[in-house]
Amino acid sequence: MHQAPILTITLNPALDVTTAAERVVPDIKLRCAAPRVDPGGGGINVSRAIRAMGGDSTALVALGGATGQRIAELLAETGVPLMTLPAPGETRQSLTVDDRTIRQQYRFVMPGPEWSRADVAAALEAAAGAAGPGALVVLSGSNPPGVPARFAALLAERLRGSGARLIVDTSGPALAEIAAATDRRVEILRMDDDEAEGLAGRPLPYRADTAAFAASLVASGAAHGVIVARGRDGNIIATDQGIWHAEAARVQVVSKVGAGDSFLAGFTLGHARGWPVGEALGLAAAAASATVLTPATKLCRGEDVERLFAARVVTQMRAAARG
Repeated sequence: MHQAPILTITLNPALDVTTAAERVVPDIKLRCAAPRVDPGGGGINVSRAIRAMGGDSTALVALGGATGQRIAELLAETGVPLMTLPAPGETRQSLTVDDRTIRQQYRFVMPGPEWSRADVAAALEAAAGAAGPGALVVLSGSNPPGVPARFAALLAERLRGSGARLIVDTSGPALAEIAAATDRRVEILRMDDDEAEGLAGRPLPYRADTAAFAASLVASGAAHGVIVARGRDGNIIATDQGIWHAEAARVQVVSKVGAGDSFLAGFTLGHARGWPVGEALGLAAAAASATVLTPATKLCRGEDVERLFAARVVTQMRAAARG
């Protein structure tokens, strides 16, 4: 099956350590289960999920120190091709602890090393050099300390005219920078419903509200397509061709870790294969639902994605008022 090249970018990777305790309570030693260790970070997770679905991608990752070396080794085991950037310090770790008694999950996320202007310039240079014509470039995950909120916008500017297309999944000031653009430098912009409400400055309680807001961002030039995740209510994408909604499969949630990254992986893979927008959105929803079936940071299984994709429910919505 033909597929356009995919490059994922992870500036702030993490060695994801997952364990479980009978109860998570203060002031005492908590006896934990043997930990599971996975390479993590937005772009890395996207590449891992693409691999699980039978697709191909290259992961460009900023790595440093012994933790960075461990991530490189774990990625090699998955078969994901790796290109590395020298990080300015030791790669961070993140910790997820499951409380078995109340069936709650606690996630502790570290900040990562501090970047300088030279580090940022080197990352932009490496990303632009690695993104060939026709490639889909996925920038996903948080920025490390020192990386400006404008990084995604700067990368979009660097890629302009190269034939590469940029897909962005970010948050906070970085999301606001992209959402305020008027020249459609970005191919696809993804956010969740809380982030969409923050940008809109108002609640978006119904699908039609979300659809209208996503369409308004397309109309104003933020991106060619805008995806908003509405949690259990599914996902909406707006493009010039229309607006679609994909239902979230009703599955037993084991762990939500990586579901958003898997969603982005499914959409990117469908888009890279040249699928219609609704079909790519359906694959994205199937990948996200498949991921919540797996424990910790394991991400999706290919057979689960296939089964859920076969049962997908994707509907084209009527055009929403833009405003």
